[in-house]
Amino acid sequence: MSEAGDNFFERVYAVARQIPYGKVTSYGAIAKVLGTARSARMVGWAMNVSHDLEDVPAHRVVNRKGLLTGKHHFEGTNLMQQLLENEGIVVIDNQIQDFEKVFWEPIYG
Repeated sequence: MSEAGDNFFERVYAVARQIPYGKVTSYGAIAKVLGTARSARMVGWAMNVSHDLEDVPAHRVVNRKGLLTGKHHFEGTNLMQQLLENEGIVVIDNQIQDFEKVFWEPIYG
Protein backbone atom coordinates (compact mmCIF):
# COMPACT_ATOMS: atom_id res chain seq x y z
CA MET A 1 0.00 0.00 0.00
CA SER A 2 1.19 3.51 -0.70
CA GLU A 3 2.43 5.80 2.01
CA ALA A 4 -0.58 8.06 1.43
CA GLY A 5 -2.90 5.07 1.92
CA ASP A 6 -1.14 4.11 5.14
CA ASN A 7 -1.49 7.70 6.36
CA PHE A 8 -5.24 7.65 5.59
CA PHE A 9 -5.68 4.41 7.52
CA GLU A 10 -3.78 5.88 10.49
CA ARG A 11 -6.06 8.94 10.43
CA VAL A 12 -9.08 6.61 10.38
CA TYR A 13 -7.68 4.69 13.35
CA ALA A 14 -7.05 7.94 15.25
CA VAL A 15 -10.75 8.80 14.94
CA ALA A 16 -11.91 5.26 15.75
CA ARG A 17 -9.86 5.25 18.94
CA GLN A 18 -11.95 8.20 20.16
CA ILE A 19 -15.30 6.38 19.93
CA PRO A 20 -16.56 6.15 23.50
CA TYR A 21 -17.45 2.85 25.15
CA GLY A 22 -21.10 2.08 24.47
CA LYS A 23 -21.26 4.28 21.36
CA VAL A 24 -20.92 3.67 17.62
CA THR A 25 -20.22 5.76 14.56
CA SER A 26 -20.42 5.15 10.83
CA TYR A 27 -17.88 4.70 8.06
CA GLY A 28 -19.28 7.82 6.40
CA ALA A 29 -19.07 9.94 9.55
CA ILE A 30 -15.39 9.09 9.90
CA ALA A 31 -14.79 9.85 6.21
CA LYS A 32 -16.59 13.18 6.57
CA VAL A 33 -14.62 14.31 9.62
CA LEU A 34 -11.41 13.48 7.75
CA GLY A 35 -12.50 15.77 4.91
CA THR A 36 -12.97 12.85 2.51
CA ALA A 37 -16.75 12.46 2.61
CA ARG A 38 -16.83 10.17 -0.43
CA SER A 39 -14.39 7.66 1.01
CA ALA A 40 -16.64 5.71 3.39
CA ARG A 41 -15.68 2.49 1.61
CA MET A 42 -11.99 3.20 2.25
CA VAL A 43 -12.82 3.68 5.94
CA GLY A 44 -14.46 0.25 5.79
CA TRP A 45 -11.31 -1.25 4.30
CA ALA A 46 -9.25 0.35 7.06
CA MET A 47 -11.55 -1.19 9.67
CA ASN A 48 -11.39 -4.59 7.98
CA VAL A 49 -7.61 -4.74 8.27
CA SER A 50 -7.41 -3.25 11.77
CA HIS A 51 -8.25 -6.39 13.73
CA ASP A 52 -4.63 -6.96 14.72
CA LEU A 53 -4.60 -3.52 16.35
CA GLU A 54 -6.04 -4.09 19.80
CA ASP A 55 -6.48 -0.36 20.45
CA VAL A 56 -8.76 0.19 17.43
CA PRO A 57 -12.40 -0.58 18.34
CA ALA A 58 -13.48 -1.60 14.84
CA HIS A 59 -16.65 -3.17 16.23
CA ARG A 60 -17.94 0.34 16.99
CA VAL A 61 -17.97 1.35 13.31
CA VAL A 62 -21.10 0.42 11.37
CA ASN A 63 -22.91 1.55 8.25
CA ARG A 64 -25.02 4.72 8.13
CA LYS A 65 -28.18 2.81 9.02
CA GLY A 66 -26.68 1.03 12.01
CA LEU A 67 -26.19 -2.31 10.29
CA LEU A 68 -23.27 -4.55 11.24
CA THR A 69 -21.98 -4.76 7.68
CA GLY A 70 -18.41 -5.43 8.83
CA LYS A 71 -19.28 -8.42 11.00
CA HIS A 72 -17.84 -10.94 8.54
CA HIS A 73 -14.36 -9.58 9.18
CA PHE A 74 -14.44 -10.59 12.84
CA GLU A 75 -13.51 -14.04 14.11
CA GLY A 76 -16.59 -16.12 14.81
CA THR A 77 -20.03 -15.50 13.44
CA ASN A 78 -21.28 -13.08 16.09
CA LEU A 79 -18.17 -11.52 17.61
CA MET A 80 -18.94 -7.98 16.45
CA GLN A 81 -22.45 -8.20 17.91
CA GLN A 82 -21.16 -9.73 21.14
CA LEU A 83 -18.61 -6.95 21.58
CA LEU A 84 -21.30 -4.31 21.08
CA GLU A 85 -23.74 -6.07 23.41
CA ASN A 86 -21.00 -6.25 26.06
CA GLU A 87 -21.02 -2.45 25.91
CA GLY A 88 -24.80 -2.28 26.39
CA ILE A 89 -25.75 -1.79 22.74
CA VAL A 90 -28.82 -3.74 21.66
CA VAL A 91 -28.51 -5.52 18.30
CA ILE A 92 -31.39 -7.37 16.64
CA ASP A 93 -30.98 -9.00 13.21
CA ASN A 94 -27.62 -7.23 12.68
CA GLN A 95 -29.33 -3.86 13.31
CA ILE A 96 -28.38 -1.57 16.19
CA GLN A 97 -31.49 -0.57 18.10
CA ASP A 98 -31.97 3.09 19.10
CA PHE A 99 -29.18 3.91 16.66
CA GLU A 100 -29.61 7.67 17.10
CA LYS A 101 -29.12 7.36 20.87
CA VAL A 102 -25.86 5.40 20.65
CA PHE A 103 -24.45 7.24 17.61
CA TRP A 104 -21.30 9.27 18.26
CA GLU A 105 -20.42 12.13 15.91
CA PRO A 106 -16.65 11.98 15.43
CA ILE A 107 -14.22 14.83 15.81
CA TYR A 108 -10.69 14.82 14.49
CA GLY A 109 -7.66 16.27 16.13
